[in-house]
Amino acid sequence: MTLHMESGSLADGRQILYFDTATGARRGSFADKRDLGDRASAGQLRYDVLRDEWVAVSAGRNARPQLPVACPLCPSDGDELTEIPAPNYEVAVFENRFPSFGGAAGEANEHGPSFGGVQGEALEGTPLAPNVPATGRCEVVCFSSEHDASFVDLSPERVELVMAALAQRTADLSARGDVAQVFCFENRGVEIGVTLHHPHGQIYGYPFVTPQTRRHLDAARRHQEATGRNLFGDILAEEQAGPRVVAANDHWTAFVPYAARWPFEVHLYPNERFADLAALPEEYVKAFAPLYLDVLKRCDAAFPGEQMPYMSGWHQAPVKEDRDLAWLRLEIVSIRRAAGKVKFLASSESVMGGFVNDLGPEAAAQILKDAL
Repeated sequence: MTLHMESGSLADGRQILYFDTATGARRGSFADKRDLGDRASAGQLRYDVLRDEWVAVSAGRNARPQLPVACPLCPSDGDELTEIPAPNYEVAVFENRFPSFGGAAGEANEHGPSFGGVQGEALEGTPLAPNVPATGRCEVVCFSSEHDASFVDLSPERVELVMAALAQRTADLSARGDVAQVFCFENRGVEIGVTLHHPHGQIYGYPFVTPQTRRHLDAARRHQEATGRNLFGDILAEEQAGPRVVAANDHWTAFVPYAARWPFEVHLYPNERFADLAALPEEYVKAFAPLYLDVLKRCDAAFPGEQMPYMSGWHQAPVKEDRDLAWLRLEIVSIRRAAGKVKFLASSESVMGGFVNDLGPEAAAQILKDAL
């Protein structure tokens, strides 16, 4: 697929990018006529010395819209001015107005202070309560201008365009000096906490490597040292031979993992190792689109009449470390455990991190296999 990209600016100086399959759209030339005032500050990163983790403290996010009457992600139309100045679009990406992370792009100081994985920022606070500015970047990805659509409603060609946009953003954000890892994700459903129904996702350019990724890569490093093999590749091979494969083609395998935490949890692995979306060959992108749409349709058909709420996110390699260990993959999880019932993360999960699966991986896999 040939990707065409145009850049524009929003009223408060944030960048917006339009991705199209054809040239000549000239969407970037449309001006944002709103009066937005100053850009919101992203706040701080605070380091939890007990958990060995960073936490973003961003009070400005509390002002983000909560299921507004006028959707800010629809194209602007007459006096209805939105985050998208153009009157139509295919895929649009813009800087989040209410970011968890944000800051001016710049080269990290490789010889400056480094603490908890954040490179080049001056540490403030005390030894037990350290903090740094919340650099990095947060973006919103609009998959379609159709307000009432959902990702599952997209054509395979539109999914390919979304993938191309995510790959471009991964490459661009990875080149910044203040981004250590790029996370592309989508949340769907009020049960998940979605505040806008318009089909969209987000991209976080974290200024640190996330705790989950560090744990995964530490496990992969131990496995490689013990066996000489890649842990993710071995997991994929074992799952491909087992009973929990939901869908597959020549390039991808979708399966419910053996020790799934969530009632419904599906992992989509490319059948070869790639570090991130920017490295994914075109044939893998084309093969991904129909398989992912098939999995999403199975999720929605699992309980007739009830859309499956879900969280879907790409595991990508960190920008500067362990890229030889990482294996690009997509993870979909849902709190739906039965018709009309959801799994709440109660004390065991939320306080102690001890997950209890109420349904069972094999049962969930069978429900999805039988759904279509």
